[in-house]
Amino acid sequence: MRWLSIVGIGEDGAAGLSPAARALVEGAEIVFGGRRHLALAADLVRGEARPWPSPFTGAIEAVAACRGRRVAVLASGDPFFHGVGASLMRTVSPAEIAVIPAPSAASLAVARLGWPLHDVTVVSVHGRDPDLIRPHLHPGRRVVALTSDGTGPARLAALLTETGFGPSRLTVLEALGGPRERVRTATAEMFDLEAIDGLNVVAIEPEALPGARILGRAPGLPDRLFEHDGQLTKREIRAVTLSALSPRRGERLWDIGAGAGSVAIEWMLADPSLSAIAVEVVPERAQRIARNAAAFGVPGLKIVTGEAPAALAGLEPPDAVFIGGGASEPGVIEAGIAALGRGGRLVVNAVTLETETLLIGFHARLGGELVRLSVARASPVGDMTAWRPAMPVTQWSWVAGSATGTGS
Repeated sequence: MRWLSIVGIGEDGAAGLSPAARALVEGAEIVFGGRRHLALAADLVRGEARPWPSPFTGAIEAVAACRGRRVAVLASGDPFFHGVGASLMRTVSPAEIAVIPAPSAASLAVARLGWPLHDVTVVSVHGRDPDLIRPHLHPGRRVVALTSDGTGPARLAALLTETGFGPSRLTVLEALGGPRERVRTATAEMFDLEAIDGLNVVAIEPEALPGARILGRAPGLPDRLFEHDGQLTKREIRAVTLSALSPRRGERLWDIGAGAGSVAIEWMLADPSLSAIAVEVVPERAQRIARNAAAFGVPGLKIVTGEAPAALAGLEPPDAVFIGGGASEPGVIEAGIAALGRGGRLVVNAVTLETETLLIGFHARLGGELVRLSVARASPVGDMTAWRPAMPVTQWSWVAGSATGTGS
């Protein structure tokens, strides 16, 4: 029995609901929703109105406890677009739910602007760090940001100005779909809009100044973008390392001996569904990793300060493991191998002969691929130019559960 209904409602309230959606709300014994949602649908609610608790913790369990009764949940716009629908689905079977969505805030925003939704990047910073917008700031593209409150647009404008995108055009769309709807525009560097409604989205048209912090989409971002003390997987080696780690949607990386956190950061930049845990023994470096993660728009990077392998105990299991530092410490490589399930990837980089010897031994026993990487950069020698070689890196990559350790 579909005992639970999830109904999307807009700022136009009950008037904007279809007859089917109105019937579900009217027929519900219990109606859950935010106080604003319940007020918008007040004329339709015949049963008990239950506002969401604050904080939201326990709200989903409260809905599930009503199983068997006729229950309706009111949600903003599309309940499955950064909404309560996804949370409910983790507890309630789809077979028990009837869903009637309304247009999302993003759909309404692009409709007002005449932008094709399929060509727009939509980023939610609702209750989340505004730094999440950084990877999407590419000149000529279009971004729609879902904000938390009336201060959100100004915070985004300040962030864009700080990173060299001051000329970007920001369109603030407030209370879309209702009688209080308003659309205003300003540039990031001259942002002066006041009294912004708490219900707003920001449409961004990025425009960069020379030297703006633009994050490319390919692995191997310039070393100069990272704050570091020399403990950094260099650009060319990092690109090869990310290729060997082969990130796939929804996966988690352990970056052991993370240094500046560059590999974990670029892993997360590969796709929003990816997560990573950076393990670093030096507290100053761990703090630096946090700053780098924010600057690259992946503030969700989890940082563990401690020495491997002891620091790995109790961590969420990885799908891939990178060991960039501390590989010669007893048990570190073995812990990485033990943590991986079938198909998991392990990549270890070595610059010392001692660690290289370890990798040669593991390759002899377990297979995988052993590669020597060397890079030379042109640099001045007097009034001329010559190649200056960097320290060579030996890389061992291995896939768990395969006959050869290479996935074949």
